Amino acid sequence: MYRVKRWWLAMLVVLGLGATAATAWLNAARERAFQQLVAAGEDAIARDDLGVAIEAFSGAIALKPDSMLAHLRRGETYRRSGDLRAALRDLREAARLDPAATHPLEQLGDVLAAMDRHDRAAEQYAAYLALDDRAARVLYKQAAALYRAGEPRRALEPLERALALSPGMSEAFYLRGLCLQSLGDEAGAREALQRAVTLAPGTAPAREALAAVLLGAGRAQPATEQLEALAALEPDRPERLIALGLAYASAHRTDLAIVTLGRAAERFPDNVEVYTALGRVWLDAAAATGDRIALGKALEALRTAALRGTSAEALALYGRALLLAGDPSAAVRPLRDAAGTLPVHPDTLLWLSQALDATGRRREARDALQQHVALLGGERPPLAVLRRLGDLSERIGDRTAALRWFREAAAVAPDSAALAARIARLEARAR
Repeated sequence: MYRVKRWWLAMLVVLGLGATAATAWLNAARERAFQQLVAAGEDAIARDDLGVAIEAFSGAIALKPDSMLAHLRRGETYRRSGDLRAALRDLREAARLDPAATHPLEQLGDVLAAMDRHDRAAEQYAAYLALDDRAARVLYKQAAALYRAGEPRRALEPLERALALSPGMSEAFYLRGLCLQSLGDEAGAREALQRAVTLAPGTAPAREALAAVLLGAGRAQPATEQLEALAALEPDRPERLIALGLAYASAHRTDLAIVTLGRAAERFPDNVEVYTALGRVWLDAAAATGDRIALGKALEALRTAALRGTSAEALALYGRALLLAGDPSAAVRPLRDAAGTLPVHPDTLLWLSQALDATGRRREARDALQQHVALLGGERPPLAVLRRLGDLSERIGDRTAALRWFREAAAVAPDSAALAARIARLEARAR
C-alpha cells in the first residue's frame, strides 16, 4: 500500500513538472511568436508596407493584449496610413497600459492636433510634461496647440520655457511672433520673427510673417528685402514673385514691379494671378498718369487673365480698365460678373455704378452704388459717393432718397453752399 502511494505521488510530481514545463514552453513559444510579429511589423514599416505592418501588430496584440508596445506601434502605423480614429484608439490604450510612458502621450497629442482638436492635444502634451517638464519639443507642441485653439496668450508660457531650454529653436521664435502679433504687440512680433529668420534663414513661413508685419508697420524697404529672399528661396512658386512685384509697386518702384511680374508671366504663362497682378500695376500707373500706353498694357494683361479664369479681381480690374479706356458698355459685363462672385470688393460696385450710369442705366447705377455703401460695413462713405447717390436718386425721380443722401453729404461738408441749395430745392418741392 505504501509503495502504491509513493508511485502515485511520483506520478503527480512528474505530471506537475510536465504541466509546468508545457506552460513554460507555451509561454516561450508565444513570446517568440510575439517578437516575430513585432519584428515583421517593423520590417514592413521600413518597406513602407503599412497594411502588412498593421496586420503584424494586430497579430502581436492578439497574442499579448496587454502589450503597450504593440498598441503603440499599431497606433503610430495607423497614423501614418491616415486612419486617425484607429490611431487614437490604439494610442489611448497604450497610454492606459503604461501611464508612466511619455511617448504614447506625445503621439496622442500629435494625432489630436492632426484632427484639429487642438484643445485636447494641448491636454495630452500637458500630461507628457507632468512626467517630463524639460522636453523643449513637447513644450513647443503644447504652445502650438494652444495658439491654434485660439489661446495665444496661454501659448506664450510654454514657449518661454521651450526657449529657455533650447535658445536656438527658430520655430519657437516664429510661433512667439505669431502669438504676439495676434495679441497686438507688433514690435514684439517683429523682434521674435526677426530672430527666427536669423536662426533659420531658409525658413519661408517666418520670412513671410515678418514681411507681413513690416508691411503693416509701413516699413516697405525691409519688407521688400524679405520678399526678395522668399522669391530666391522658392523660385518655383509664382505667388512669391507676385507678392514681390506688388510690394515694389506699393513702394512706388513701378518699373521694377513691371519687370518682376513680366518675368513671372514668362515663366508661368498659365497663371491667372500673375497676369492679374501685372495688369493691376499697369492700370494703377495709367490711372495716376493718364498714360495710354500703360492703359493698353493693362488691358492686354487683364484681358488675358479674364479669359483664362473666373477671378473676381481680374474681372473687376478689367472692367475698370475698359472704363478708363472710354468703353463703359464693354465694362458692364465683366463688372457684373465680378459683382456676382463672393466675396465682392466694394470698389467693384463703385466701378459698376459708373459704367451703368455712363450707359444710361441710372436706376441700376444707383442700386449698385447703394450696394457699395452697404459693403463698407458702417463706415461713412466718401463725400463724392454721397453726392453721387443724391444726384442719381434725384435723376430717377426718387426725391425722398435724394434728400436723405444730400443731407448725409451735408453732414460731411456742412459749409457746402451747393449742397445747402440742393437740399433747400428738394425740401421746397416736397411741400
